[in-house]
Amino acid sequence: MVLALQHHHLPKTLHAEHPTPQVDWTTGAVTLLTDAQPWPAREEGGGRRAAVSSFGISGTNAHVILEEAPEPAAPAEAEPAAAPGAEAAAAPVPWLLSARTDQALRDQAHRLAEHPTVSTHEPADVAHALLATRTRFEHRAVVLGTTRHELTTALAALAAGTTHPGVTTGVSAAAGRLTAMFTGQGSQRPGMGSALYATFPAFRDALDEVCAAFPHPLRAAILDDSDGTLHQTRWAQPAIFAVEVALYRLLESFGVTAHAMAGHSIGELTAAHLAGIWTLADAATVVTARARLMQDLPPGGAMLAVQATEAEVLAWIGANGLADHLGVAATNSPNNTVVSGDEEHVDAARQHFTALGRKTRPLRVSHAFHSHRMEPALDEFRAVLETVTFHPARVPVVSTVTGWPLTGEQAADPDYWAQQIRRTVRFHDAITHLRADGTTTFLEIGPDAALTPHVKETAPDATTLHTLRRDHDEVHTLLTAVAHLHTLGVPVIWDPLLTTPPTTHPDLPTYPFQHQRYWLDATGDRADVAAAGLGVAGHPLLGAAVQLADGDGLVLTGRLSRRTHPWLVDHAVMGTVLLPGTAFVELAIRAGDQVGAGRIEEITIEAPLLLPEEGGVQLQVIIGPADPSGHRELGVYSRPDNAEESWTRHVNGFLEPDAAPALDALAEWPPTGAVALERGARFTSGSPRPGHGYG
Repeated sequence: MVLALQHHHLPKTLHAEHPTPQVDWTTGAVTLLTDAQPWPAREEGGGRRAAVSSFGISGTNAHVILEEAPEPAAPAEAEPAAAPGAEAAAAPVPWLLSARTDQALRDQAHRLAEHPTVSTHEPADVAHALLATRTRFEHRAVVLGTTRHELTTALAALAAGTTHPGVTTGVSAAAGRLTAMFTGQGSQRPGMGSALYATFPAFRDALDEVCAAFPHPLRAAILDDSDGTLHQTRWAQPAIFAVEVALYRLLESFGVTAHAMAGHSIGELTAAHLAGIWTLADAATVVTARARLMQDLPPGGAMLAVQATEAEVLAWIGANGLADHLGVAATNSPNNTVVSGDEEHVDAARQHFTALGRKTRPLRVSHAFHSHRMEPALDEFRAVLETVTFHPARVPVVSTVTGWPLTGEQAADPDYWAQQIRRTVRFHDAITHLRADGTTTFLEIGPDAALTPHVKETAPDATTLHTLRRDHDEVHTLLTAVAHLHTLGVPVIWDPLLTTPPTTHPDLPTYPFQHQRYWLDATGDRADVAAAGLGVAGHPLLGAAVQLADGDGLVLTGRLSRRTHPWLVDHAVMGTVLLPGTAFVELAIRAGDQVGAGRIEEITIEAPLLLPEEGGVQLQVIIGPADPSGHRELGVYSRPDNAEESWTRHVNGFLEPDAAPALDALAEWPPTGAVALERGARFTSGSPRPGHGYG
């Protein structure tokens, strides 16, 4: 009936070729549909309606009225694009999909791409429906796009299992720890954050707030660096700090917060502020003084990244007596060490390690940071630090001065932060500690992905993400990182991308069940006595047969009880149920048949076999090996269920080999000496013997 409503066509009624004569079909408005026919709409307007009744023999009595759904509202006209220079840019729309398996996830993408909802509803409304009405399963995907075409193209790639810049996939695992890493100097670039500033109010508001805390026009330097001021340390460090704080505030608007923080050089000051050690005003004071004092030092010196371990670099410095002129500025990864100091000695280090076949890269800096050349700035910087207020950290910070968690005493010590501009940046040690402490995802927060390669080398088994990258679309890069966090199981709020409520509520395709068969296949191992290595006895009183390995003896086993053999209850003596003597004879013959000795030579019943009211008895029939003449000894034994007492022998006897039937003795009938009985003779008296109850 639902299909009839959908196609506006009434199907033919089945099995109605001969209408019942009990109804006058010529009157009234009820007719039988002997042929299919179109289903017109109601004249009074409204959708078509149908009634479905069910009167079942089990008691069902139901009546349902169906009405076709109204036509979906036409999508609203798209608003004209924002004019150049407008304050806000359109943000991509996220379509969230998930499934139990990777194949089901691809099937989900295919079904959504082919569903009419995609073409009849606004992408944002589809995003709202996917977000609000679908469970999050382990296999996840986020499809990003600003237009319907971008989204459907990305869906098609996801369905085909191919890569696409608008598709992020992953498998949600057990919740791990997320560490935020803040980039240091050298990551700055002209216009950094400008696309985020135009797209996300949370970023714009945070950047404006941070820039307002500095004494110089920082926002203009960040968003429009036409004169190259960001290459100067006095501008670069505050700009990096401001962008990193705004990035973290934007991530917070997505519901993303870090379990721990670490920073590289100036990035450690960003971590300190965001962890709550300094207020924004005090942090701006510290960052401004740090940048100014480092900028005002005499120019000169150089820095060099070397493909070598810290131990190798220190050994070369010591062997050449250069400890007063050269030092290790940073240990970024196991094989990435930064050398800093006097220019001529840095160049000597470059020549030495290049001759060894190692990669070297001079860094574009104005000063030799984290070297002895920073010492003239320490006292004045310490004096500035003594004027600000320190607070306990709300989020753990791992020090890149020590490589260990920042203690409360260190965080509140002006000398720690003064020495931080002179001491080696032990980034490698900090990442090693964080990974050992349970961090599974490292998120680099800064203008460029400068730290990501070092983390991948130090902790290759962890997930490493970055929020921005030089020469890459800022909005897409940031949202891809957020999408990765979602696919990994990090809770994400998508409100910054879905700022308006839905205008319609589209229907979505249902879950793509994989329809796998879960029945257990039959195997050769049967759940009977054969599975235990026993033979089947094939007798109602016996369950299994075992041929003894050290001879031709045989043991037959079974279990008797009133529940499994209720007919035995009919044989009672003095109110006690006994196994009849004929049953012993039957057991003896059946056992003998198994070994070709089915004739009883002698049988003695030594003890009765009683059947208890509850439970049962275990039974064994033992046939000994044959003697030279083929005769065998017979024994029938029993013991109660779950009893540790010894077995009781009920029958002892002897069996002899089967003999050919004496057919000649039956040639004459009746046999000689037979006495005829009168028809109707009684074999027993009318009443049982006292104490006997036979069924």
